[in-house]
Amino acid sequence: MTGFGMFVADLPEPRADNARHDLGDILFIALAAVLCGAQSCSEMAEFGRAKEGLLRRFVALPHGVPSHDTFSRVFRLLDPEAFGAAFARFTAAFGAALPDAAVVAIDGKAMRRAHECGKAHMPPVMVTAWAADTRLALACVASPDGNEVAGALAVLEMLDLTGTIVTTDALHCHRAMAKTIRAHGGDYALALKGNQSGLLRDARACLDAAGDVAQAETVTTGHGRRERRHAVVIDAGSMADDHDFSGLTAIVRLTCQRNDSPPTERLYLLSRHLDPEQAIAVTRAHWDIENGLHWSLDVVLAEDNLRCRKDNAPANLAVLNRLALNLVRAVDDPKTSIRRRFKKAAWNDDYLISVISHMR
Repeated sequence: MTGFGMFVADLPEPRADNARHDLGDILFIALAAVLCGAQSCSEMAEFGRAKEGLLRRFVALPHGVPSHDTFSRVFRLLDPEAFGAAFARFTAAFGAALPDAAVVAIDGKAMRRAHECGKAHMPPVMVTAWAADTRLALACVASPDGNEVAGALAVLEMLDLTGTIVTTDALHCHRAMAKTIRAHGGDYALALKGNQSGLLRDARACLDAAGDVAQAETVTTGHGRRERRHAVVIDAGSMADDHDFSGLTAIVRLTCQRNDSPPTERLYLLSRHLDPEQAIAVTRAHWDIENGLHWSLDVVLAEDNLRCRKDNAPANLAVLNRLALNLVRAVDDPKTSIRRRFKKAAWNDDYLISVISHMR
C-alpha cells in the first residue's frame, strides 16, 4: 500500500487519540468498496466484511473491519480541503504530463440529494478541474456555501497550469478568474455572455468593426446528428486595458448548428491567440467534462443519489468518487466502458487488485 500510504500520509487525523482503526486503513477499504460499487457507509462496511481476507493482503486490520458508524464518522470529520489537496498531489504524480495547450475544463456539479434537511434548493456543489486530453480529474473542492465562483478560484490554487488552456462557462468569466489563471502559468478561453454586459458589448463592437478575419468551419457527424461549427477569431484590441482584464488577447465568435435547427452564437475571450481551427477544438473540448466526468459520476457511481448529508461527508465522498474514476481509467482497454470496469472490479478480485496497484 505504498502509493496509497503516501496519499493519506499528510492527512490530519480528525478523531480522538484513542481511535481504534487506522485512518489509512479506513480510507483504503472505502476506496476499494467504491471501486466495487458501494454507495454508502453501510455498504462500505458490508464490503469490508465480505472481502476481509482480500483486504488483509494490503492492510493489517488489527481490530477487524470498521463498522458503518466508523466510516460515517471519519467522512463527516475529515477535513475536505486536506483530502482534496492530497487528491490533487496524487493525481499530479499519477497522471501523465499534460501536453502543451492541453485543455483544463473547470465546472461545478451539484450533489442533488446530499442537501441539508429543508434545503433542497441548496445542494452542495463540487468544482472539478478536468484534463480533457488525459480524461482525469486533476483536483476538486467543495464550493463554500454553494458559491461556485469561489470554488472555481480555490481549485485553481491547487494546480500548476503552465502551458495549459483553462476553459469555463460564462459564470466564471470575470477579472479574478483571468488573473488567477495567468498567475498560475495558464491561458484561458472563457465563455462570454450577458452577465458581463460591458465586455459583451465591446466584444460585439470589435467583431462588427473587424474587416478581413481569420475563420474556419468544421462539420462532424455521429450519434444521429450533423453539427456545423464556424469560428471567427479577431484581436481584442484595447479591451484588456479598458476592462482591466488580465491577458485578454483575442475574441472568438463560434456559430454552431445541429442538423436543421437554428444556429446559435457563442463568444469567448482568449489570452492566447489561437487560429480558428484551434479555437473550435478548444471550445469543444470543454464539454468533455460533462461527458467524461459528470455523466460517469451520475450514471455509473450514482453520485446524485448519495444521501450522506452531514458535515463534511458529501465533499469527502465526492473526492473519493473522482479518485476511483481516475484509477479505473488507467486500466483495461480504452474500448471497455467505465461502467463495465467497475463491474469487473466487483466480480473479479484480480482485476480489483490491478486497479488498486496503480496507486503504487
